[in-house]
Amino acid sequence: MASWNSIPLEVAYETMGWLAFFSWSISFYPQVILNFRRKSVVGLNFDFVVLNLTKHSSYLIYNASLYFSSAIQKQYFEKYGYGEMIPVAANDVAFSTHAVLLTAITLFQIVIYERGSQKFSKISIGIVCAVWLVAAVCFFMALPSHSWLWLISIFNSIQVFMTIIKYIPQAVMNFMRKSTDGFSIGNILLDFLGGVANYAQMAVQSIDQNSWVNFYGNIGKTLLSLISILFDLLFMCQHYILYPAKKEVISRKPGKEDLEPLVKPSEESQSDNV
Repeated sequence: MASWNSIPLEVAYETMGWLAFFSWSISFYPQVILNFRRKSVVGLNFDFVVLNLTKHSSYLIYNASLYFSSAIQKQYFEKYGYGEMIPVAANDVAFSTHAVLLTAITLFQIVIYERGSQKFSKISIGIVCAVWLVAAVCFFMALPSHSWLWLISIFNSIQVFMTIIKYIPQAVMNFMRKSTDGFSIGNILLDFLGGVANYAQMAVQSIDQNSWVNFYGNIGKTLLSLISILFDLLFMCQHYILYPAKKEVISRKPGKEDLEPLVKPSEESQSDNV
């Protein structure tokens, strides 16, 4: 396994990694807090949440397996070379674990809070069931030959696929409603920062090792950041440009002079006498 050639780059790598971790992890809280304060999940697309849970669960399986399993690491080095570093860091595992927990909490909020006429679509439920069925089939295919690296690459591909489609329901819902009310923009801003920091971390490692194998050796992580950044830009455009929040018109409370008639009764009687 390769070692770092530059201590400053190693420090920068760890810094960017944990910046991505905190940005992505904190990004879950604005939506959870917004739901709690409103006691409502109206405006949050349910399909986005259920697809997101599958995405983060598959990503956790990939990260934890490659980071902790020596057998899978050996298969990785045999494929990409023993001079390479594994493309998964501790912050990746921590983020995935935290993401699964917070997404599950958001799903629980959907169950207990007011949700209007919104519901899960049959399409999203069908996609989730199909994805886990494919994963189960792949597990039994990998079991006889112990092709664990291939198996976790399937989970990595699943998380990329789910990342591509999970944003679409929310983007379409915002378009149909011509509003982003109920969908926290704080989530998007932090998610964008996390994506940029994640790319920076991978670039630092590539510069130090003079190799770009960690980009295509962990194509899931590469595509995850790219897709997230693109959709974050779309959501920011919807929130700030296309469907900005309407400012409430604050009316001035009527004062005493506003309640008095323009013509006082005494003045009115004098005018009649004239």
